[in-house]
Amino acid sequence: MKLFMSMKKTLLTVAAIASMMTAAAEGYQINTLSAKQGGMAHTGVALKLGSESMYFNPAGMAFMDQAFDASASINGVSATAKADHKGETFETDNKVSTPIFVNAGFSIYDNLKAGVSFYTPYGSGINWGENWAGAILNQQVKLAVYTIQPTLSWRITPKLSVGAGLCMSWGTVDLSKGLVNPSTLDVMLQAMGIQYAFGSTMPASINLKGTSEYGWGFNVGAMYDISDRVTVGASFRSKMNMRVKKGEASLSYANEIARQVLQGELDVIDKANFKAEMPMPAVLTFGVGYKPLDKLTLAFDAQLTFWSAYKQLDIEFLDEKVAAYDQSLVKDYKNSWAFRLGAQYGLTNRFDIRGGLILDLSPVNKNHYNPETPGMTKIEPSLGLSFRPVKGLSIDLSVLYVAGLGCDGAKGDYVDLLAAKMQNPAIPVNRVFEADYRVHAVVPSLGISYSF
Repeated sequence: MKLFMSMKKTLLTVAAIASMMTAAAEGYQINTLSAKQGGMAHTGVALKLGSESMYFNPAGMAFMDQAFDASASINGVSATAKADHKGETFETDNKVSTPIFVNAGFSIYDNLKAGVSFYTPYGSGINWGENWAGAILNQQVKLAVYTIQPTLSWRITPKLSVGAGLCMSWGTVDLSKGLVNPSTLDVMLQAMGIQYAFGSTMPASINLKGTSEYGWGFNVGAMYDISDRVTVGASFRSKMNMRVKKGEASLSYANEIARQVLQGELDVIDKANFKAEMPMPAVLTFGVGYKPLDKLTLAFDAQLTFWSAYKQLDIEFLDEKVAAYDQSLVKDYKNSWAFRLGAQYGLTNRFDIRGGLILDLSPVNKNHYNPETPGMTKIEPSLGLSFRPVKGLSIDLSVLYVAGLGCDGAKGDYVDLLAAKMQNPAIPVNRVFEADYRVHAVVPSLGISYSF
């Protein structure tokens, strides 16, 4: 039986793709990449960090004293989100995400340094399960964005340096979401005389996978020593556009009843292809480093992310026959600040301890909300330490705790396509899923660095 003969098949693809690309757009912006600086709330725009400065502020590498400096860090993002909906609480079951950070820098001249950095500025995974109340918006998502950045850093005077890096980024996304509201299908089955109720079981789901083309941008910065104890710095990472040239969809059904009733129409979107584009926003950071004591370093960074670039999501279909269904979906993000305060104290010549605090303000419009990336303002304390067993070698540990302040009354709207076909005045076509969200995460980091 053709359930949707008056509906265009591409509308289903539109709804699914919109959810996927939203996941790629906000995601979890990684708040710690360096295991060493993670202990200081990931401050660093006004600190001289050797090869790790390529990420925080390329100008800082120009102050590197060593002929060669290399570091690597691995982070484990263990996040949990909860949604309260109509008196019921749903909780994610997420796997640990592992963003990485690798750097190598070397000296060309005393005042000229070069290097290359590899890092994952975005990367997370969330799994709400197949049959939770908001499954029609999202079931699970896996997201990773990778960046390679070759860099040059030049110390113009003993106190002033500049640096620039070329950024090449690409990403992958794997998302599943529901396609049919189970309560609406239950009404239709009753009208058809089929004695079966799906209840809270999602009848049909779609999985979407896509890999973006390479995006190009730059990371530039400047650093200046006001005195022997005070340094200021600023860096700017440019906006990059990430383009999915050819994504692919695949379908699954809850059981044979769902398959028999739905597959006649839904199967047309199996293996459907699309392209879409979304921005990775520009980031401007200002910072100051201060050494009140020889063994004590304090740092403060203020970071502005230009999320206002994400006003809408544009989707274009590869088949010219359905070009009339190209979409421009409103997102209306706003620019957001993150403030970081960190401290490091040298207990001995071999042992340092660190602490810090991040206030990360949310860019998300809660009237255009999707649970694959439950954004909200977060407070994030951190601790860390370094141990140097031999000269030039450092082993670094840190842990960051992410405490979301919650987002109440967040609304995600969607079109009930089955209700639109049924044209039953008692069943609304335009629906809103509203919930109160909470998020917390633990991010341990392990790193090693070596210089000579």
